[in-house]
Amino acid sequence: MGAVLGALVLLAAACGKEGSPPGKGPAAGKLPHYQVDRNFRLPASGTWTRAKRRGYFVVGAKEDQPYLGEKDPATGTYSGFDIEIARMMSASLGLAPQSVHFKTIASANRETALQNGQIDYYVGTYTINANRKKLVGFAGPYFMAGQSLLVRRDENDIHGPGDLGGRRVCSAAGSTPYQRIRADYPKAVLVGYDTYSVCVDNLLTYQVDAVTTDDAILLGYTAKAPGELKLAGRPFSREPYGIGVPRSDNALRFALNDALEARQRNGDWKKAYEATLGLSGVPAPHPPPIDRYPAPDGRTA
Repeated sequence: MGAVLGALVLLAAACGKEGSPPGKGPAAGKLPHYQVDRNFRLPASGTWTRAKRRGYFVVGAKEDQPYLGEKDPATGTYSGFDIEIARMMSASLGLAPQSVHFKTIASANRETALQNGQIDYYVGTYTINANRKKLVGFAGPYFMAGQSLLVRRDENDIHGPGDLGGRRVCSAAGSTPYQRIRADYPKAVLVGYDTYSVCVDNLLTYQVDAVTTDDAILLGYTAKAPGELKLAGRPFSREPYGIGVPRSDNALRFALNDALEARQRNGDWKKAYEATLGLSGVPAPHPPPIDRYPAPDGRTA
């Protein structure tokens, strides 16, 4: 996120401010301590059995999404709401939350990583949809996101996608949010880059007027610079985030569904949100209902 912080410094100088908003991280002292279920057993899951034997889960994640899944380049430590979801799931499945080994997996490689056994499960803004269910399994959803708009704090004329006519809007080239703007709001001047961090840099330096992707991702950038950025209007799509698992391992999927519901009931889910994405100033939403879709043989749990 060095590029983002650099842009913040430039913006502060241009506006005549002294200094720039400090780079903040998740409030580690406020994160929940997840109690490990020492009696948990899941012999029907080959994934769980291998993890139990090695002593930890290998979890796929993102490393460039502030307050969701972010990797500190100096320490190699991962942090964010998705990271906390992964850790609380590990505790529910009988392994220490701090023992999780995170592995950065690009979006395009998620299904392959699960199919090939490179990771045990994946937590990283992974939208559940019918096409992906043909390739992998999903527990959850644990969060309901939606495409939204990020603007500068001093922007008062953009309240939703209908206000984008003639305005420069940035998104990741080829992404679903990029394609939705191109198809549904053709009067917007669409700008595409490889990463959202470059879009945010361009927003902070007045080269674009808005950035668009899932609101959960945008909340992370808002938490980084709450004095400079804000979300505009309401989300205009529904993106249920799930935990990806090997498609054949229904025992693991069912167990993760149970674990998610238990962590929502005992308050861990809300505490994890408040210490990460909640730093954006947006209160914790109600978790979405779990989609307990059946296994191919008709079993449900």
